Amino acid sequence: MNLSSFGFFRHLRSNNQQFAVIGLGRFGRAVCSSLHRLGYEVLGSDIEEKLVTQVVTDQIVSHAVQLNSTEPLALKEAGIFEFETVIIAIGNYLQESIITTLNLKEAGVPYVVAKASSEVHGKLLKRVGADHVVFPEYEAGCTLARSLTKPSILERFDIDPDHSIVEVLVPEEFHGKTIMELELRKHYGLNLLAVGQNDKFEINPDPKQRLFKGSAMIVIGSNRDIDRLPL
Repeated sequence: MNLSSFGFFRHLRSNNQQFAVIGLGRFGRAVCSSLHRLGYEVLGSDIEEKLVTQVVTDQIVSHAVQLNSTEPLALKEAGIFEFETVIIAIGNYLQESIITTLNLKEAGVPYVVAKASSEVHGKLLKRVGADHVVFPEYEAGCTLARSLTKPSILERFDIDPDHSIVEVLVPEEFHGKTIMELELRKHYGLNLLAVGQNDKFEINPDPKQRLFKGSAMIVIGSNRDIDRLPL
């Protein structure tokens, strides 16, 4: 999901201005590019020199270094242990991924995000200390299925397997009604976070504000309740 479309999500972990990304394949490059575009300093690293050279050439990182992340000394010398958040994007190499995660957590890195290629891989990453595990292929498949079946959902942020924050187009049934009249919490079990148009959102809108078809609203709740919206 592209969090930059949610203005109030752009400041999540706002005190953290630097990120390290280990593994510069397609997923790692995408993470580097997105963070760099949002204005953060990004250190990219990979064991393959050509991948390190490529991210520097493409100017999607602030710095890049070639290293073997299974070696604690290499991580220390590169200064990666000093980062508050490190993303491990080497999910297709199980052993390297797990050892790297372990190295980072044992060195005291506060927040480690690791890519997993399977459910078992994810469990092992959690076991050695990963703070957050992502499954890019699975999540991409879910996003595609949702976009095909629920085209009115513009963006989705999964809080956990059962709850989400979604940006949706105001449905025809809500057109011209005030937020108070809709009683989203009573009828759908959802809380309205913001409403807006043209990427400009008003957070905690006035209950007397009317919603109109074509504008967007952001709600939070269980996936089951979100699916009950007349989209």
